Order: sequence, then C-alpha cells, then structure tokens
Amino acid sequence: MSDLRESAPSLSLGDEAVPQRRQLVTEIPGPRSRALHERKKAAVADGVGTTLPVYVERAGGGVIVDVDGNSLIDFGSGIAVVNVGNANPRVAARVQAQVAQFTHTCFMVTPYDGYVEVCEALARLTPGDHAKKSALFNSGAEAVENAVKIARVATGRDAVVVFDHAYHGRTNLTMAMTAKSMPYKHGFGPFAGEVYRAPMSYPFREAAPITGEQAAQRAISIIEKQVGADEVACVVIEPIQGEGGFVVPAKGFLPTLAAWCRENGVVFVADEIQTGFARTGSMFACDDEGVVPDLITTAKGIAGGLPLAAVTGRAELMDAVHVGGLGGTYGGNPVACAAALGAIEAIESDHLAERAQHIGEVMLERLHTLAAEHPQIGDVRGRGAMVAIELVTPGTTDPDPAEAGRISAACHQQGVVTLTCGTFGNVLRFLPPLVISDELLTEGLDVIAAAVAGR
Repeated sequence: MSDLRESAPSLSLGDEAVPQRRQLVTEIPGPRSRALHERKKAAVADGVGTTLPVYVERAGGGVIVDVDGNSLIDFGSGIAVVNVGNANPRVAARVQAQVAQFTHTCFMVTPYDGYVEVCEALARLTPGDHAKKSALFNSGAEAVENAVKIARVATGRDAVVVFDHAYHGRTNLTMAMTAKSMPYKHGFGPFAGEVYRAPMSYPFREAAPITGEQAAQRAISIIEKQVGADEVACVVIEPIQGEGGFVVPAKGFLPTLAAWCRENGVVFVADEIQTGFARTGSMFACDDEGVVPDLITTAKGIAGGLPLAAVTGRAELMDAVHVGGLGGTYGGNPVACAAALGAIEAIESDHLAERAQHIGEVMLERLHTLAAEHPQIGDVRGRGAMVAIELVTPGTTDPDPAEAGRISAACHQQGVVTLTCGTFGNVLRFLPPLVISDELLTEGLDVIAAAVAGR
C-alpha cells in the first residue's frame, strides 16, 4: 500500500522523530500485530478487551506507529490521557531525570517535593481562589472513591447522588455510581449502597425542550423527595459526561445544582477525569460556566500517560479526614509526579487550552456539515477537543449502535483511531491529542466523512 501523504512535518521526540502522517503499509491489523494478538489471547485474561488490535511501537504528536510500520491518526489519545501528545519532550525529560534519582519511597513513609509541587499546581489551576489542598492517587476510580470518603466524613452523611449515563469507574463503589451495565457492571454485584441516581440534562433526548435550570430542578425534586437533602453527603457529576456519550448538559444545569448543594450543605464533586487539563478548551470544564466545585477529581490528562490521579478541594473539607485515612502505597509516585509537572508545563507553555478551542471549532463545523448531509447523525455535540456524533435510525432518535460500530471500524481500516461510547453504544467520540496538526486533523475528518458516507 502506498504512502497516503507525500510529505509531513516531524515531531521531535528526543533522539527520535515520529513523522506526522498517515501511512498504511499493510492491512489493519498487520501480520506482526496479528501474531502479537495471538500471544495476547494466550496470556491476557479475556475480560481485558481491545478496540483496535494494532500493537504500538512508538507514538507522538497526532500519530501512532504500529509494529508493522503503519502510521495511524490518533483520535483517541488513550481515552483523553495524552492531551500533550505521546512522549511529550517536557514529560519525557522530567521522567528520565526522576527515574535516575529514585523511583519510589512511598510519600507516606519518606516524602519528596514532587508530590508537594503537584498539589501546589492543582491548587493554582483548579476552579476557585479559596484555600485548597490535594491528595494523590493512582486512577480516576480511586480519586472518585476518595472524594466520596472525604464528603462522608466532612458532612456526617451517607448518601451519594449521581446521574443517568454517568461513568465513574470500575471499583465496587464506582461501579455502583456508574450507570451502564454492560460491560462495566454486569455480573459484578452486589454493589455498594447509599448511591442514588438522578436524571441528567441530555438535550438531544429530552421529551420536550427544557432549559438547564429546569432540568436541574427536575433532578433536585427527585433528590429531595427520594433521598432527602439532609441525607446527601455529595452530588458527583461529570461536567461533560464521558463514557455515557459525551453528553453536554444544557447551560444552567451545573450552576443550579451547585447552588442547591451550597444551600443544603452538600458537597459538590466535579468528576473532571476525562474533561480536565485543557481537553474542553479551558483548563477544566467547570470553568465554562464559572462553576466552583467543593471537590474536583482528576486523572487521565494529568500526567501525560503515567498513572496519577488527585482529589483537590476546599482545605477544610480535605482536612476533615483523620491522619492516615487517605493515601496508598503508590499514590503520588515520584515518577508520575514528575510527568504531571511536565504535562502541566506543556499545557501552559504551549497554550493547549486555546489549541483545544481551535480543534473544537474545526471539528464541530465539519461534523455539523456532515450531519446535514447524512440523517443517521442525530446529534453533534461537544466542547473543545472532546466532540461526538450520535448515530440514530434516520428520522427518529432511536439509537443505532450498529451504525456507530460500522463507521468506527471503517475508520480503523483507513488508519484513524476512533472510539465509541454512550449508554446505548451509538456514539462515536473524538479525542485527538491537543498537539495534533491541522493537516492531520483535517485528514482524519476526511476519513470519518468517507466512512459515514460508506465510501
């Protein structure tokens, strides 16, 4: 197969360079990837799935290069993790320096400055100018669990309110908080108790148009009647839902919920694990409407690909937990902290929030045009570089997961990494690295357009 782009710029990655082009030299997946996949089947539990079994050799900028030499456009970013691009030079340099010094001591035993620096950066970057503190963990689910722990101790209450279509993780408590059964919850119960679900603002699927304030009042009414405001420790919500379908609530929904929480002594927790670190065009999605959460959970984009997560919040809330009540052996690992400092430096120095805004403008304009031509696209939505299309039976709002799967598979065959999501499995989501070039972005959109059209 021929090179699909004659020339393209390269992204410097230390001593290596990853050409920024889409190039298919074998079928997808190629023979070496297929051989590795057979080894995977023999050695890795079947419960660990794989969306696209091309085995990666290197990656950077907006591309992933597999072991067969194919170069694919990355519209997944490892599920919104490598916002600053894979092997970002600032991340790599800090990680290399830290690995040469020490890889682990456990912050709870003999601490180090990297952990403190990350917490200082989070206090500066997260919404609000109040006094803040943080605790560091390993994964988004761990951060969510600890946010609930903090809220319960601080309020002396038990109930946790989450929303339709929510995704918060795969641990026992976060599975209870997650809405979708298959594949996240099926067969894994019983789940943790005192978790209650309220209706989300989902503009495309409202029976009749309602404002964000009205949608919030609908949720609040259910919370007050079915749980009781004085029983609720926290309300936990993704400002833009991730796995649930990139659902963007109507304007006014989040501020109204946050105001109700303040009035009733309820901790408002923003789960910004997928939306954080410039992904939506601002450092955090809450910034769009000036919402200041009491606690905010972060992970994914925080450390350029290394496992790190955090809970950041009002100092008095964070300090409500007794000494020793928060932590974990690997939480705030020094190498991951070094990566986080490099990623934050890249986001700020390279103006990646502004870059995400530009990516969103390009993608939304193109996808709205595509939707006008193809009635199976029922909705186009998103903010910044977190954009999706929802596939339906034309003329209805009936979900069409088969069409979403067909389009995604066609993109894969043409060398563009795409992901599906949504409660109904009918949403195609796009999460390009924020450092992707305009040329690659446009070419990826061309491939998506051809796949939608069945070409």
